[in-house]
Formats: sequence, structure tokens, C-alpha cells
Amino acid sequence: MYISEFINDFLEYLEVEKNRSERTSVNYHLYLMRFVEFAGDIKVAQISDEMIRRYRLWLTRYRNEHGESLSKSTQSYHLIALRHFLKYCARRNIKTLTADKVDLPNVKRPQMTFLDQKEMERLLQQPDISTLAGKRDRAILSLLYASGLRISELVNLDRSHINLEQREFMVRGKGQKDRPIFISKEAAADVREYLDSRTDNLSPLFLRIRGTQVIDQSGDFKRLTARSIQRMVGRYAKLAGITKKVSPHSLRHAFATGLLSRGADLRSVQAMLGHSNISTTQVYTHVTDPHLKRVYEDFHPEINPNSEPAADSI
Repeated sequence: MYISEFINDFLEYLEVEKNRSERTSVNYHLYLMRFVEFAGDIKVAQISDEMIRRYRLWLTRYRNEHGESLSKSTQSYHLIALRHFLKYCARRNIKTLTADKVDLPNVKRPQMTFLDQKEMERLLQQPDISTLAGKRDRAILSLLYASGLRISELVNLDRSHINLEQREFMVRGKGQKDRPIFISKEAAADVREYLDSRTDNLSPLFLRIRGTQVIDQSGDFKRLTARSIQRMVGRYAKLAGITKKVSPHSLRHAFATGLLSRGADLRSVQAMLGHSNISTTQVYTHVTDPHLKRVYEDFHPEINPNSEPAADSI
């Protein structure tokens, strides 16, 4: 069996048996075709330790047509895809290198960026809500902070998905798992103001807008992209005088740390974020350590060893 003959079977297995999203399949296809680009369309049985070693070096030195290299995390995704492919081969009793021979690079977790309440207030004040685009942007910022939505989940929302009266709705996140989303009264009001200002009947919740009009394109091309929202958030952060690097994910961090710093339990926050593993949620406890220190200092009783004992304790 040649690699190219087996990739489509593997991707179908991911979607049907493992319930992975279409986006995951697209990414895995890209990563595996990169391996084919490096090694050629060889037989699966020809994959060796030495080939993997040279492939890792090739990924490190790889440059695209724009001269851009692959980040350590992206290199890791390529190797993860290859490991899953080799595991699938073993499952089908096809002789090849075992998956545990593919070591993953140590990827340093990027520093978590989150906004405190005052920074969020300044950020929300930046959109010009006298315009349709400004109302949309304010609704996006408010909804991201109030809900903890991933950017991919937000851009795929349709009008019919959200319930502004009950202020809760379901969203399908990573791994095709559904979870409930709750939003604040303020976020619901911002989304309502934006929707009331629209004159179209299109399904996407957040649309591309120029001036006072939705850009005249058909279908989902009207839907605002994740990249556009990333640029928008960064622009408003600069206008708000926030010097740290701010992204849509920073608002998700702010959502989680805000809950934990006010006493929410970790399991509940895990469920609201849609994390399959609680260890992913636990990274936020490090951010809330200053809060825990304040709780300790406010409530832990001090003992003076030099004080005289109370009469009734003698």
C-alpha cells in the first residue's frame, strides 16, 4: 500500500469512527501530504526511524512561497497527524513503523494573555456604535467576553442559534461536542441592538459590512471571518491603550479567569469552556493565584505565639 492510497481511508475513519470535524480532516490531509512532499509517495512499510528523523529536520527548515517557516506547534501538528496515521495502519494490520517511534517536539506553551475588568471596559468602549459596523463589533466583543466562545464557534453562529430572551443556547465545539452557552444581559442587549439595526434577512449572525450595508456577496461569503475578527480585536485593543497582545482568545481567557476569581468551581468552568480534559482548564488557576493570595490574607487567622493564653484555656 502506498501512502497516497491510504490517506483518504484514514480521513474517512477520522470522520466516521472518531467523529472528528471536517476541519480536522482538512488539516490532517494537509499535514500528511506534506509528508508525501518530503518522502515521495512511498509504500507505508518503507517509513523508518531515519526517515522520521530527516522529516523533522525538513519541517524545521521548511519555508513556504512567502519565505515563512513553520512554528514549533505547527511542526508538532504534522507529527501528531503522522502518528495517528501510523496507528490507523497498525489497526488495519498493515506493516509499518510503530507510532511510538515518532517523538513530538517540546512545545513551550505561549504566555497566557487575558484582560482584567477595567481593560475590558475600555475595550468595549472603542467601537463607534452610531454605525452598523460599530454595533456589530461591540456585539462581538461583548459576546466573546460573556460566553467564553472560541472564535471558530462564534463565526459559525447563525441568528437562529442564539436565544436572546433566555440568554442561553447550544453550540457545537471541538470534537463535535455540544455544550450550553450562557450570556449576560449586557451581551444580549448589545447583540439585540446590532440585529435590530440590520435590514437584511440573512442567516449568519455576524456579517461583513461596508459603511451601512452588508457587502453584496452570496451565501456564506457574507459571513465575517475569524481572521477579520482577530484584526478587529487587535485594532480596538490599541485604541483602548492596551499594550499587551490581545486576540479573541484573550477574551476567552478573561471569561475563565473572571469566573474563577469570583469563586466558580473548576469543573463548572471546564464545562462552560468545552474542555475535554480538566488539566486544560487548570492553567487558569495560575492566573488567579493573586486572587487566592488576597483570600488567604483576608481570611486566614494570624496567631501570635507570644500572647498570653486566655483564662478559660488554662
